[in-house]
Amino acid sequence: MTERNIEMAAPTLVPSARHLLSTTGFTRVVHLVQRDNDGVEDAMATRIVDEALKFVAAAGRSTGRHLRPSKTVDMSWHALILHTAMYRELCSALGRFVDHRPEGPETLRRDADTLGRTMEAIREAGYEPDAYLWGPLADTEIQAGDCMHSECTEGGSACAAPPA
Repeated sequence: MTERNIEMAAPTLVPSARHLLSTTGFTRVVHLVQRDNDGVEDAMATRIVDEALKFVAAAGRSTGRHLRPSKTVDMSWHALILHTAMYRELCSALGRFVDHRPEGPETLRRDADTLGRTMEAIREAGYEPDAYLWGPLADTEIQAGDCMHSECTEGGSACAAPPA
């Protein structure tokens, strides 16, 4: 028997998680992000909500790792959670409810390692993260309330970004 060197193809990552919500549901979350965050245009709000869906999908699959959204992605996670029935259905479809647990300012741990770990978890869930919305700028600009998230997650802003 001869050995063959078989290269494993890297899995193809899906660029969007929009399919996790109905078109109407996705649009409602986008509009809430815009309503609650002055200056966020349609294209940016759409990108941010898409990243929140990727984050929830990754957090729902991840056990034992601390993940957190960037501040920019966090604002859309908040908007998604406010649609409680839709959020509950989303988490149920993903197999696990992803709790939001705000912590006090004394526990703020905004470090690149945590965001890197979160981006890796998003890839493991089958999605390609939008690097700009997980980068340092997206994690420092903030207009909405500052909070962190623990358990599966740790822990928005209006911002302009290059096109996706």
